[in-house]
Amino acid sequence: MLKKLSCALFAAAIAIALPSCGNAGAGDGSEIDKLLALLDGGTLSEQSRYAAMNKIATTLHADNPDDMVLFLTDWVEKNPGDTYNAYWLFMVALEYYKREDSGPVAEYYFERILRNYPDLMVNGQSIHFACLQNLIKISKNTANRINYFNTLINNFPNNVSITEMYVRLALEYENEGEWNQALKAYSLFLEQPDASTIQIPGIPDAHANARKMVDFSRSPKNWTFESLGALERAVKNAISNYDWKSLDSYRSKVNFFTMSWKTSESDANAREEFSMRNFMRGNRIRYNAELDDTTNPNEAYLRTTGWSTYVNVWYLYFRKVNFPVDPEIHGRWEWAGIYLGEKM
Repeated sequence: MLKKLSCALFAAAIAIALPSCGNAGAGDGSEIDKLLALLDGGTLSEQSRYAAMNKIATTLHADNPDDMVLFLTDWVEKNPGDTYNAYWLFMVALEYYKREDSGPVAEYYFERILRNYPDLMVNGQSIHFACLQNLIKISKNTANRINYFNTLINNFPNNVSITEMYVRLALEYENEGEWNQALKAYSLFLEQPDASTIQIPGIPDAHANARKMVDFSRSPKNWTFESLGALERAVKNAISNYDWKSLDSYRSKVNFFTMSWKTSESDANAREEFSMRNFMRGNRIRYNAELDDTTNPNEAYLRTTGWSTYVNVWYLYFRKVNFPVDPEIHGRWEWAGIYLGEKM
């Protein structure tokens, strides 16, 4: 969508011609001289001046794009009151935008338009909207990108998917370390009617991840442990004593899952509630002395057996809590789920 919009506006810039000037080809200096004389005369109406300027710019572009850039930037500098200055700078920005390694220059001109010129509609398209779309695509500055997304949401709600914008905004806040703002954006995302069904390119499981973060933020988080060792010891002790009540209390109260290795964590069946009591009574539960060798600094697996005649092996899944919003909770450990069966 970004590229299509930009190309459409650029094509419009190239296509518009002054009807009375005929079909002169690129590099026709005599025609450009005539048009420049008309501009210098100061007698053209606003629309005629726009058409003359556009004809000169497109003719120069066809012959040498750098000449077009010099002409338009010089015109804007010398004619600050021209209604169409945003458009002339937009043509310049697009020229740099399509050039390899000229992204920063294009970014400068797109930003300049947004900061210094009122919005302008050209062929039914907003110049500011096109600038924002292109800036989001090329800007590497997180703080700037946050501003772009907020501007799109506030100024162009009918031109974008608000649902997608909130997710992308939340991710930018995360990158900037503004966790409370990220939570607010995720909450606004979840309030949208299509939040659970939207497919966002490059952001798989957007709904599940947002729901997990928001629900966790609203929970007491009293099931977390200071360290992996403390969590492992508590779970092993409860299993040894067949203390199902303690095991139930140790499980995460948000997004706890029970599923096979092939199932997705977002699958609805993975969220079924149950008590450990139903699987401990009458069974001989055992656990490995050591955590599985795939354990890493952020995740751990404890192989256990004896839970069911149908699925004898359960891997208890422990993970480090990733919740920078609350430094006291961030980095603690939780029992987050159960994988049924032998590892794949």
